[in-house]
Amino acid sequence: MKEHYYDKLLNIKTKGDQNWGGAANKSLHYHPYEPTPYSALEELFRHYEVKSSDRVVDFGCGKGRLNFYIHYFFHTTVAGVEMNETLFQAAIRNLDNYVRKIKKGRDQIKFYCCLAEKYEIDERDNRFYFFNPFSIQVFRKIVNNILLSMETSKRDIELVLYYPSEEYIYFLENQTSFELKREVILPHLYEHNPNERFLIYQLQF
Repeated sequence: MKEHYYDKLLNIKTKGDQNWGGAANKSLHYHPYEPTPYSALEELFRHYEVKSSDRVVDFGCGKGRLNFYIHYFFHTTVAGVEMNETLFQAAIRNLDNYVRKIKKGRDQIKFYCCLAEKYEIDERDNRFYFFNPFSIQVFRKIVNNILLSMETSKRDIELVLYYPSEEYIYFLENQTSFELKREVILPHLYEHNPNERFLIYQLQF
């Protein structure tokens, strides 16, 4: 029900069936598309604040659901990084439809079609979202890219992980300066599946 409601509200189409859109895009390191449920986003943002001054990057953004949701409700600048050309084009179509209805946002919503580790971290990017989109090897590279960007622009950085893998958690807590700031569990789901949660990590200077 929420999937239909929010897609209609935002004038977008983001439902996914985890289809790669072509066998050539299959990879051991990149996981198929699956959007974060709107009900999960509602719960996350009951407990986690995003400001209009933030710049949020969604790695493995698919058709852009998170990007449009955050921009609509928080007026935040957002970027989506997607390696799959078919999904990227769907995100661009959604952007056109979203702007047509909302009448704003064109300059605050950007999509990039590239491998996640090839995305050049903007010195203003400070919030990074991951729905378990790729292997730990790729995740390591991205976190290292984020840390390298700190050399030219010191800033408050947070990572938001949905359905976090044990490998991601171990890496962050044992091999980086990120510390767990908050856990947001999804009611009625977490007790049946402990992965149904968000973990927010903050970089400690």
